[in-house]
Amino acid sequence: MRAGFVTAVELGRACIEEIHAAGGSLALAVTLRDEQAAAKSGRVLLDDLCARHGTPLLKVRNINDPEAVAALGEAGLDWLLIVGWSQIARPEVLATATQGVLGIHPTLLPEGRGRAPIPWAIIKGLTRTGVTLFRLDAGVDSGPIAGQVEIAMAPRETATTLYEKVAVGHRRLIRDCWPRLTAGTLEFRPQDDSRASYWPGRKPEDGRIDPAGRAADAERLVRAVTRPYPGAFLDHAGVRYRLWSARLGSATGAPPGPMVVGDTLRIGFPDGALLSTDWESTTMPKGHE
Repeated sequence: MRAGFVTAVELGRACIEEIHAAGGSLALAVTLRDEQAAAKSGRVLLDDLCARHGTPLLKVRNINDPEAVAALGEAGLDWLLIVGWSQIARPEVLATATQGVLGIHPTLLPEGRGRAPIPWAIIKGLTRTGVTLFRLDAGVDSGPIAGQVEIAMAPRETATTLYEKVAVGHRRLIRDCWPRLTAGTLEFRPQDDSRASYWPGRKPEDGRIDPAGRAADAERLVRAVTRPYPGAFLDHAGVRYRLWSARLGSATGAPPGPMVVGDTLRIGFPDGALLSTDWESTTMPKGHE
């Protein structure tokens, strides 16, 4: 079996490592150009891994560019796997592998189709999520399912801890499904579209804390967009405060807005406060205050 892999994040690298651990190999690996990968959350380089296993590595601007489609077609692939790749693969890419293209999505599909599944699972207060291996089709995360792993979410789950759990789920799916994929016995079941939900993409700006909102919502946002994501932030009096962790505190006698006491940042809300000892501040440029 000839397989190719497209990724630029740690989750994809974990899958490639599991493929090699299972005795498999890749005919081609595709990733982002170095200057693009640097701006991607959770990004990772594949140069050392591909060199160690003798895997040809192609760096592209977009997976749908003619050079990328041509390279995938020339690789003579049976299967192509795409993991953690924000660009939607067009029909030309899907047609480059004779057996199909597989993706792994960090939700229990059909719930949570779309973007930013790890932050959204925390923001929405889910008690469970998961990882799904499925065949890509012309829709968004709508293809038939080959395997799923369920993940229990802790009451104060963070993006950091959930990312680690999701990585374990990716590895388990590859470990469980790779032998059946190579043997040609991997089975698929259609998704129930009536149960589908769609989550929109998120930008760094969506990490802005609303000082007029609820303290509990702000605390959940901090957990949802902490590392490896850009973090939650509050702009006040020409200073941007970025929080990587926080806990809820009392609003009794506290003024609204941010206040620094020792190494603790305190942000007052109408119904409570956030306390953080893992934060940083930067002075904002003129005109951006």
